[in-house]
Order: sequence, then structure tokens, then C-alpha cells
Amino acid sequence: MRATFIEEPLLEFAGGGRHIDPRHGIWDYGPADIKDPTPRIVRAAIIGPQESIDGLQAWLDRCRLGIGAMTDTHLTRLYVPFPGFDVTHGFRSIINFTPRLTRAIPKRQLDALNGLHPKKAVAAAVDIYDTELAALHDEPSCDVVIVCRPDNLNDAAMSKAPKSPDVLEVDGSSKDGRDVFVADFHALLKARSLRYKQPIQIVRRNTWDATFKDPHTGRAGANQDEATRAWNLHTALYYKNGGVPWRLPREASDLASCYIGIAFHKTADTNLHTSVAQIYNQRGDGVIVRGGPATVSKEDRQPHLSEDDARDLLETALQRYRTEHRTAPARVVLHKASNYTAAETAGFNQAANTERLDVLELLWLTSSDQLRLYRKGQQPPLRGTFVSIGEKRHLLYTTGAVPFYKTYPGHYVPQPLGIRTVQAESSPETLAAETLALTKMNWNQTRLDGRIPITLRTARTVGIILRHHESDAPVSGRYAHYM
Repeated sequence: MRATFIEEPLLEFAGGGRHIDPRHGIWDYGPADIKDPTPRIVRAAIIGPQESIDGLQAWLDRCRLGIGAMTDTHLTRLYVPFPGFDVTHGFRSIINFTPRLTRAIPKRQLDALNGLHPKKAVAAAVDIYDTELAALHDEPSCDVVIVCRPDNLNDAAMSKAPKSPDVLEVDGSSKDGRDVFVADFHALLKARSLRYKQPIQIVRRNTWDATFKDPHTGRAGANQDEATRAWNLHTALYYKNGGVPWRLPREASDLASCYIGIAFHKTADTNLHTSVAQIYNQRGDGVIVRGGPATVSKEDRQPHLSEDDARDLLETALQRYRTEHRTAPARVVLHKASNYTAAETAGFNQAANTERLDVLELLWLTSSDQLRLYRKGQQPPLRGTFVSIGEKRHLLYTTGAVPFYKTYPGHYVPQPLGIRTVQAESSPETLAAETLALTKMNWNQTRLDGRIPITLRTARTVGIILRHHESDAPVSGRYAHYM
């Protein structure tokens, strides 16, 4: 057994500026795609009850001027003030609302959901909001749609299963085969919105109103401080408007690499397993590809692809990538949350030969490894702690105490990510460093506390939504439509 520490990977921002923390990097340099003084204008529509529209717009107007950090803490690197969303600082951008793009939903329509079974209430709410999305589809001056989620929905009551994308599941089923993907408002409306050109951003009321008390749980308050909420929402809006908040730096001597996550989901109509792949390059650009069916193995009870389907999925992903980016990678690192069968390995290597890849590396990422590390004192292992247990078995702590923050930013005992190198040419340390860096490419969060690399996190998130999308309908290739 050999243990080492992987330094926090750097991110790249405007002008080639680098920092390990997304918020500090944007504060110091600006977003990665800022090249000229012309500000980016986010032309946003907004849908919801009038009270929510007024409240959210008032809060966003406050955010434009900046939000101070928490004052009753010494953790100043963890709790960063929001610099504002204006042309002279921060994101160097502005959000523009117009009455034409404001779609207020009458209160009586949402009040009619009260008393319905949670499943019926969610379905009815999705129909109401979908009508407004359809009205905005052909608006040429609309880039992104902000959706104020109804306050009176109780969609969480339909399932007690965990839904966090940081839970590394293979196909959304529990060990006993029970489906853990709940048909909540978020998933259903996202699936419905795939037919429209604008990505949507769903916002809960406690994002802008920390005093809001949930009528079903009785809980009040937000899970994060106000500045962090502002960081996360504005980063997502910037990305969905086509911006690049930050990217992974690439050295001139590096092979042009891309990273592909493969996950599986059950279709809602047939309950069959279907594969989905998300392919990323080092600049943060991603393409989503829906693959063929998968079969549950009798040996490990996990879905797997046939040799032909594995070959077709990787070939399609690389061809889509080449079409989108006008270039081809020399090296591909494949992430999967289940082991690779001999048929899958053969199929992926056939695709690598057909697409003339120089290097194909296959990693099995798992949460099932029972080995844990402990430090003296009260703090958990450091984020970046890496342990090689054997030639092909490794552990990486992607969550843990962060030296830059001088604390552990999480709430639960961190669990390491298991890395099994099924096929690799790079060193285990290099593959672990890349995996750690990919946990930072999530545009929905801006702190160093992501557990799952964006490859698998995205593929799983996409799978949750696609299971409610018609199996033969076109699929958007932009992740902005799913996050």
C-alpha cells in the first residue's frame, strides 16, 4: 500500500489566469471566455407565480451590486463575497429582463394543485409550465428561461430514496432492484423542455428568500449562505447562456485528451436499460450521446453493453465530438461506474482503432470499496489523498479537508472514490489527478466539495431526465439543457 497527496488542480480563467478555486479565479481574472470589453448579455425569460417573479427579480437586482460574505466566521477563503453580475467586475455580464419574456402563472392555477396526490400535482404543474415554455420557444431574444418552482409541490413525498448526483450508482437502481429515480418536478420539466431551444434554470424559493418555510416539511432557511447561493446561480446562468466560467488548463506538451462518462438508465415506458455517454474535452466543452440498449448481467447484476453496442457508442461519441469541435482527440479516458466485461473492452478498443486514437484508457470508478483512511485529530483525510492498494486498485478522496479552506466543507463523513485501472498507459497518479480535476467542472457548484467527476455526474443526471423523454425523440447534445 502506498499513499500520496495530489495537489488541488488548477483552473484557467480570463487571460490565462489560474487559481484552484472557481470563485477566487473569477474574482481575480474573470470568466475563461472573456476576450474583449464587450459585456455578455444574458437575455432571460422568467416563469412562475407573480409573487415569485417579483421576489427573484428583486434579489437578482441586489446580486448585481454584489453580496457580502458571512461575517461571523474566520473561514474567509471558504465563504467568498459575490462580486456582482455587472459589466465592470465579476462575470463582466448583465442579466436583461423584459416584460415580453415575463410569463406570470395565475395563482388560482397553482392553488388548484393543493389536495391532489403528489404525483398528479407534479404532472399538472409540469403541464402548466410547459405551456409557458412553448410560448417562449420562438422568441429570438431569449437565451435562457428561469423557472420559479411552485412552492406548494410535495414531489419529495413520492420517494424516500436518495437522489443526489454525488451518489455513484450504476443505473439508478438500489441493490434490491428498486428504482431510485423519482419523477419529480425538476426531472419531468427538464425532460419536457428538451423540445425547446432555450435551456431552463429551475430555482427554489429559498434561493432568494432564506426566510421561506416549506409548507410540507416545516423547514425554513437555505442550505447555503447568500453569497454562495448567488455564486452558484449566476455561474449556472452564465454557462447556460453559452459562457465558459472556467476550464482545465492544458500544457503544450500534453496529448489532446477527452474524457467520457458512460452511465445507464431505465426507460420509463419499457423499463429497459439504455446507455448514455457524455464526452468532455479539457476546455470544458461537452457533447451528450444516447447509446443503445444494455443487458443486465447474471454475474454482477449490472447493465452491460454488447461488443457491437460498446463500439457503436464510442464511435458515435467521437464522431459527434469531431462534428461539434472540428477536431479529434488523440487520447480518450473512459469512466464507468461498473466493471468492464470482455465484450465491452473489445468493443471500445475496436472503436479506438477505427477512430485512430493514440491512447484509450478504461477506468472503473466505484463507491463500494470498504477501505477507509483516518487522520489524527478531528479532521477527515485531505481532499486529494491518494492510495494505491495494488497495481489496478486505488482510492482517491475527492471530498475531505481542504488545505486552502483550512477546514472540511462537508457535513458527512467523506467516502473515497475507488479507481480501478482496467486499461491504462498513464500513471495511477496522473489518472487520479485528472479525476480530481474533473470534480471541479460542475457549473452548478463553485466550492471544492464535488465528489463525482463531471463525466459520470453528467451522464447520470442526463439519464434521470432522458428516462422521461420519448425514446425515439431527438436529444439535445448540450449539457446546459440537463443541468
